[in-house]
Parts: sequence; structure tokens; C-alpha cells
Amino acid sequence: TAAHLVRLYDRYKALDKDNKGYLCPEDLGAIKELAMNPICDRIIGAFFTSGQEMLDFSSFVRILAHFRPIDTNRPKEPNSSDQINSRSNKLKFAFQLYDQDKDGKISRHELLQVLRAMLEKQVTEEQLESIADRTIQEADLDRDDAISFEEFRKSLEKVNIEHKMSIRFLR
Repeated sequence: TAAHLVRLYDRYKALDKDNKGYLCPEDLGAIKELAMNPICDRIIGAFFTSGQEMLDFSSFVRILAHFRPIDTNRPKEPNSSDQINSRSNKLKFAFQLYDQDKDGKISRHELLQVLRAMLEKQVTEEQLESIADRTIQEADLDRDDAISFEEFRKSLEKVNIEHKMSIRFLR
């Protein structure tokens, strides 16, 4: 609604502390809840396309829409493409947080990078490598030693991604 957009714009302006008219990675890094996330840099990176360091309001809204809860009461249009906050699009967004080289696959190295960031000193390097190997072994259906998006999607079939990747911004 228009009221929601006004409230999002107010949040956008509040993040733009220098009144530049756009947000940069540092502006998003100042969000304490985000800064506390071990993969903060990857999440912030998802807001910016390669080589771009400025985020305008419409791009800000488009990225945040991935995290909007799914409205189960809203009828799906028969010929419409998936909503930006659909399960499929939420999974694509999550997948890109792992697939840093953007080759369409999550390699063992990429998976280890995320595991190291998320688990830090809670487990040994040997345990991290074991977790990565087991994860790839279970998800890698075509045995190419990497996880494609389709394999990623299948491995998360029983996970309530709609809930886990939903944030209510406008309370």
C-alpha cells in the first residue's frame, strides 16, 4: 500500500545518514541486527550488483520484497510469474549468498566459507570440512562435487523457507 511505501521510504532515509540520496554498503552495515549476522557481508553484497556501490530506493524496496511474508490469502493469478517473495525466489536469493562466483553451483570451497563465517570457533576446521563434505554428498544428486540450484531446492523441500526468510518490516 501507499502507507507501507511511505514507511519504507522513511526507513531508507534514516539509513542514509549523510543525505546522499542513495545507500552504500556501509549504510546497511550500520544496521546492528544485520552487523551481528556472521554472513553480513554476503547479505549486504546481495543488495548491490557487481561493481555497483549505490542503492536507490526502488532497488531497496525490490530487495526487501524477498523477505516479505507470503500472503496465503491472496489468490495467485493463473498466468502471472512468481511473486518476488515466492518460495522459489527466496531460495534463489539464499542460493546466491553461497554461490559467490555466480557459476550456478555451490562448491565445497564456497560452502566452507559460509560455514566458517556462521560457526566461527564453535567447531574445528576438521569438523567444518566434515560438515561440508556430508552436505555436498547428501545434496549432490548428479555427483559433480557441487550443489546446483535444483539440488539446493530439493535439499530444502521440507524446510519452511517462507517463514525462515520472512521479516516484518512494517510493524
